[in-house]
Amino acid sequence: MAGHSKWANIQHRKKAQDAKRSRLFTVLIREISSAARVGGANPESNPRLRLAVDKAVAANMSKDVIARAMKRGAGELEGESYEEIRYEGFAPHGVALMVDCLSDNRNRTVAEVRRVFTRFHGNLGQSGSVSHLFRSRGILSYAADVDEEHLLTVAVGMDIEDMRNDDAMGTQLLLAPTRLFEVREQLEQHGFQAHSADVAEEADNLIALDEEKATMVKSMMDALLALDDVQAVYSNADFSNCPVAATTV
Repeated sequence: MAGHSKWANIQHRKKAQDAKRSRLFTVLIREISSAARVGGANPESNPRLRLAVDKAVAANMSKDVIARAMKRGAGELEGESYEEIRYEGFAPHGVALMVDCLSDNRNRTVAEVRRVFTRFHGNLGQSGSVSHLFRSRGILSYAADVDEEHLLTVAVGMDIEDMRNDDAMGTQLLLAPTRLFEVREQLEQHGFQAHSADVAEEADNLIALDEEKATMVKSMMDALLALDDVQAVYSNADFSNCPVAATTV
């Protein structure tokens, strides 16, 4: 249950990429509203909402803004209703991409996503064309200087799938998404405070890229992430031997 992680090269999350505070807040507000609409406005009984609220608090979003987003999602306040859409396809060099969106206009969103795929000579596929290459995982991240041996000893009885080291995120525990908060709280009781908790899509088999190819694929992913309706982009690209990897999170 060890080994160097390629997490930083698989996933581009808006939380780390967007330099503009307002852009980050837009992403989080949409996620909070969508989560409340699907599972209710109580974070204690809605894990997806709880995760979104935790991220908003970590980003210093005010309680009032969070509360309004939850009420809007639950239908207590008027506002846009966002539809969850996932687009799948391929970037150049056979790299699989999954693009998660929250949109109030499906036609606009698909047109914008398709435009990026076309510009970078990718291929937008049908639903299911690449999703079988990915699986959802819960990720608990701890400081790089955490006592890994002690952490593993405590966590081993909690059905942890793996432990890995990530240059950007420190020591990470991988587990089933449904057990993310339960395990986090159990570990907190043993003195281990996670600095982040997340659920993301990961590919088990990665495609290695040289610097030129990696730069092209990363540019395409960045262009997708720049679209207003895109929440996250996942790929099976391995940038670990390329300088561009340093710019990802």
